[in-house]
Amino acid sequence: MVVLKLQFLLVPFLTSIIGAAQHMMQDAALMNYIDRRFLALEKRLERCNQDILVYVEEFRDFSRMVLSRLAGLNIHKAEVKSEVENLLTRIERAQRDIDYFGSVTDSNTCIEVHEDLVKQQLFEEAEEKKKLKLMLNASCDHMLEGIKSLKIVKKTGDKHGSWMKDPGKKHTKIYLLNGSVNNVIFEFSNIMTFMESNHTLKARKVTLPFPWQGTGHIIYQGFLFYHKYGSLNEIIKFNIQKRNITDQMLLPGAGRIPAYQLSPSTKIDFAIDEQGLWAIHAEPETGGNIVITKINHITMAVEHTWDTSCTSKDAEAAFMACNTLYVVYNVPSGGMSRIQCIYDVLGAVNTYEVPVLHFPKRQGSHSTIHYNPKEKQLYAWGDRCQIIYKLHTKQKV
Repeated sequence: MVVLKLQFLLVPFLTSIIGAAQHMMQDAALMNYIDRRFLALEKRLERCNQDILVYVEEFRDFSRMVLSRLAGLNIHKAEVKSEVENLLTRIERAQRDIDYFGSVTDSNTCIEVHEDLVKQQLFEEAEEKKKLKLMLNASCDHMLEGIKSLKIVKKTGDKHGSWMKDPGKKHTKIYLLNGSVNNVIFEFSNIMTFMESNHTLKARKVTLPFPWQGTGHIIYQGFLFYHKYGSLNEIIKFNIQKRNITDQMLLPGAGRIPAYQLSPSTKIDFAIDEQGLWAIHAEPETGGNIVITKINHITMAVEHTWDTSCTSKDAEAAFMACNTLYVVYNVPSGGMSRIQCIYDVLGAVNTYEVPVLHFPKRQGSHSTIHYNPKEKQLYAWGDRCQIIYKLHTKQKV
C-alpha cells in the first residue's frame, strides 16, 4: 500500500522535472538562435560600414576628378574664347578687304564707285601705318646685309637647346636652357664661367613650376617667356630672381603646327629686337606661312599681328631685328643654313631685292637663333654647339 502511494507521488515529480528540462533546452536553443542572429546582424553592420567607407573614398576621388575637369574646362573655355575673338578679328579683316575690293571694281549692275570711298580706305590704311610706326619706333632703320663671322663658344648639352643673354639688363649673365622639354635654367655670372669645363658646378639653378616646350623661349628684363609644355598656346612669364610666375596669356591661332618644319618641337618661338617682345608661329589658315605677333612684355597683351609671305616649310629658325623678320632655311639632313625670306612689318624693305644670306663656314642645323639688339649679334644653338654670329648691317633703303 505504501509502495503504491510512493509511486503515485513520484510520477508527477518526475514529470515536472522532465518538463522543466525540456523548457530549459528550448530556452537554450532560443538563446543560441538569438545569438546567431545578432552575430549575423553585426557582420552585416560591419560590412555596411566598410561599404560606406569605400563609397566615401570613391566619392572623394570623383569630387577631385570633377574639380580637375572643371579646371580643365576653364582653360579650354579661355582658349575657345581666344580663338573666337581671333576668328572675329580675321572675319572683320576679311570683310574690310572684301568691301574695299568691291568698292574699286565695277559691279554687274555697272554702278560707279564713289571716289570718296576709295579715298577713305586709303586714308584709314595710312593712319594704320602711322600708328604702327609710332608704336614700333620708326627710327630703327638698319637691316641685315650679311653674317661676318662665327665663334663656337662651347659644345655642351643635348642636340636641341637655347642659350642667351638678357638684352634688357646691364649684367653679363649667360643663361642655358638645355633640351626641348625641361624645367631647369642654368644661370652663369659671365661667359668665361660658362666656358669652363665644369661649368654646371658654378651655375645657379632655377627650377620652373612647369616645363617648357620647344626651344623658342627668351629672357628679357629679368623674365623668362616660354611656351608651357602640354598646352596648346599658353605663354608663361616667369620672374627669374623671385622664382615665381607673374603672368600668363594665350596666343590666338598658335600651337597647332610647328613654327618651323625642321624644328618640329617648337610651336611658338619668341624673339627680342629693338622694339621688344615678339612671338613667331605658323597657322594652318595661312597655308603654313609664318605669323608674327607683337606682344607688350609688361601687360602680356597682343599689340598687332602680321601674316607674312614666309613659309615654314624647310625653315629651321627665325629671328627679329629692327622690325624685320629673318627666316633661316636648311635641308632635312642639315646643310648650309641660309636666310632667304625677309618680312618688314612697316614695309620699309623690299624683300624681293634682298639677296639670299648664307651662314659662314658651317654645315649642320640650328635648333634656335636669337638676336641680341644690344650687341647686334646672334646667339645660336646648333648640333650641341653654342655659337655667336657677328652681323654686318646697312641702312634700310
